[in-house]
Amino acid sequence: MTYCVGMLLREGLVMITDSRTNAGIDNINHFRKLHIFEKPGEVALALATSGNLSVTQSVVSLLTEGLPDPVTGNLETLLDSPSMFKAAQLVGRAIREVDRLDGQGLLKHGGSFDATILLGGQMRDRRLRLFMVYSAGNFIEATADTPFLQIGEHKYGKPVLDRAVTYDTELYEALKIGLISMDSTMRSNLAVGLPLDIAVLRRDAMQFELSHRIESGDPYFEDLRRRWSEALRAAHQAIPIPPYARRLSQSAN
Repeated sequence: MTYCVGMLLREGLVMITDSRTNAGIDNINHFRKLHIFEKPGEVALALATSGNLSVTQSVVSLLTEGLPDPVTGNLETLLDSPSMFKAAQLVGRAIREVDRLDGQGLLKHGGSFDATILLGGQMRDRRLRLFMVYSAGNFIEATADTPFLQIGEHKYGKPVLDRAVTYDTELYEALKIGLISMDSTMRSNLAVGLPLDIAVLRRDAMQFELSHRIESGDPYFEDLRRRWSEALRAAHQAIPIPPYARRLSQSAN
C-alpha cells in the first residue's frame, strides 16, 4: 500500500509520496515512488507510482529507456514527449506494454497486475497539467474545479484536502496541507510511512524548485504532526457537547 497526492494549483504543482512497501507483516521495505524527469528550461515532469512494485518499476524503466514508436519504430522516452497529453499517452502505453509482457505471468503465480500513476509537470510553451493514469492505460486530468488527485490509500487524507485545498491555494500552503493529509493517513494505516518525498514546481519555471526527502525525526514534520494533533483536540473540545442527552433526561423526568 502507498499514498501519493498531486496538487495542480494556480501557482504550480505539488507532489508528495510515501516510500513504504508492504509484502506482509514481516516484509516491509522502502522504495522511492516519486521520480523526477527534467531538462532545465525545457521540461519538468514528476511521476508518483502506486501498485505492484515490480510493475511500476518496469514502467519507469521503460519511460526512461524508451518505447518503440508504433509508426516510426524509434524509441520514445518520457523526456522526448512533445506535450503533457502525449506524455500521459506514453505512460499508458508503458503500462500496457508491461501488462503484455508480465501480466499473464503475474496472474498465473497468484499475483495481480496493478499500477496507478500520477504524472504532473510542464513543457516549454505549454501549460502545466496533472494526470492520473490507470492500470488500463487510460487517464483523467486534474482541473481548477478538482485540483488534486490521489492514488493508493487515499481515504484517510482526502477529507483534509477536501476542506482546505483549492486551485488558488498558495504553493507552500498546499504543501503543508498535503503533509497534514499524509500524517492523517500514516496515523490510520501502518502500510503508509516515512520517508516522504516531496517536489514543488512553479508554473512556467521549467525546473523543480524543491525536491526533498523527509526522513524519520525531521524537525518540521514532527512539529507539524504535534501541532495538528493539538489543534484537533482544541477544536473538538471547543465545540459544545451534543444536547441530546439532556433532552432524554428531561423526557425521563
